[in-house]
Amino acid sequence: MNTYLLLKSLHILGIILFLGNIIITGWWKYRADCTKNPQIVAFAQRQVTLTDFIFTAGGAALVGVTGIGNAELHNMDYHSIYWLVWGYGLFVASGIIWVVILLPVQIKQARMAHAFSISNNIPESYWRLSKIWFIFGIIATILPLLNLYFMVIKPT
Repeated sequence: MNTYLLLKSLHILGIILFLGNIIITGWWKYRADCTKNPQIVAFAQRQVTLTDFIFTAGGAALVGVTGIGNAELHNMDYHSIYWLVWGYGLFVASGIIWVVILLPVQIKQARMAHAFSISNNIPESYWRLSKIWFIFGIIATILPLLNLYFMVIKPT
């Protein structure tokens, strides 16, 4: 079996899970928030948190392990190859935004959502957190999309 192609296939699967989830999750949350319906917003918020743990984290782990694994197995100096350095840096930057900002915000929102699904009143603090989540979510989505450029084009 060709280890390079196996790891590359798993790497692409990880990218599909990772990018697919962050793009679709942003869309679902945006559309749910637009309804301002507490039950819809609460349901969507719970799903955002759940799918991020499953698909974003799972896809990111697959991308990271297979990318570095393939580079190591094939003796690529990924610390000095321009496109790999940029790709790795963008991936890490997106991950930092997700772990430090997005995940804590959406966990707070999920807790709020549980309460307002019962009370039927979405507090203003939820909407402030949504703005933060969308701004940093857009940044955290653009970074891996830029990463696609470096991984596909491989500029020198």
